[in-house]
Amino acid sequence: MTEQPAKAKFSAIKTAYVALFAALIAVCSWISVPTVVPFTMQTFAVYVAAALLGGKLAALCIALYMALGAVGLPVFAGFRGGVGVLVGATGGYIWGFLALALILGLCTKFIKNRRIATAVGMLLGTAVCYLFGTVWYVLFYNGGKAFSAALMLCVVPFILPDLLKMALALFVSERVQPHLKGL
Repeated sequence: MTEQPAKAKFSAIKTAYVALFAALIAVCSWISVPTVVPFTMQTFAVYVAAALLGGKLAALCIALYMALGAVGLPVFAGFRGGVGVLVGATGGYIWGFLALALILGLCTKFIKNRRIATAVGMLLGTAVCYLFGTVWYVLFYNGGKAFSAALMLCVVPFILPDLLKMALALFVSERVQPHLKGL
């Protein structure tokens, strides 16, 4: 009788999903919706990745996306790349994506209803992402303005678009989830 090999913790299929979703985030960061304050679909891709991959794999996917950008590939909004974006005025929000993914992953572990867990995780993760990015902005790029002024500039215009992206990501992830294998 032969022994069954131990289940691989990180399979080729998981590696492929991490790479695929890192590419999705890059592509969505290039999609800009022109409004009074233009926004990209980058956070939509982060929401979908976190909802479908779970916290750990989504965090790896986001880390890969950030690494690709750090080495100069134009994966960030506006077809930009380089470390300067990650340490720039909006860099804190990109770093906040890691927390968003991990928080969403934790919510799915502790809340039994997957739809509710994902929605709560998106909301809480986005709030932490906003907080991290705004504190980053205030500390390094605000020029002495108050935290409240930074919120009005960097967060308030994006709340409604992000809520719409969350709703779309919930819809998409629920439709795609049954078709993902090996997660």
